[in-house]
Amino acid sequence: MSNNRSLDYDSICDKVLSLDSKIRFVGVINERGKIISGGLREGLKSLENQKDDEMLFTEVALRTRMRKEFDNQLGKVKFAMSFRDKVIIMSFPIGEHDILYVSANTDLDHGKISMKILEILC
Repeated sequence: MSNNRSLDYDSICDKVLSLDSKIRFVGVINERGKIISGGLREGLKSLENQKDDEMLFTEVALRTRMRKEFDNQLGKVKFAMSFRDKVIIMSFPIGEHDILYVSANTDLDHGKISMKILEILC
């Protein structure tokens, strides 16, 4: 698992979720795409089923590892974002292995929120 066990992932997830009501989901996933903290905002229904969640988290973990190939040339990734028809997805590497995964409604001010999330993680 991660070397970041000293970080309070539950507290980080709670802080990020409290930034804006348009944030649907906040979780920390490990390098294998397994969720280790966080979850869906209370009262909301997931847009995908559990099997699709697992595949999505695995894909995010793989992309995060692949992006590290260019760290020497371009610098470390601070976050990555996908703007989809139904949701915005952001991923923030935490340390060497873990990833903060955030999904939100498309009307979220993603520029402002992403900077606030980086402040929480620093």
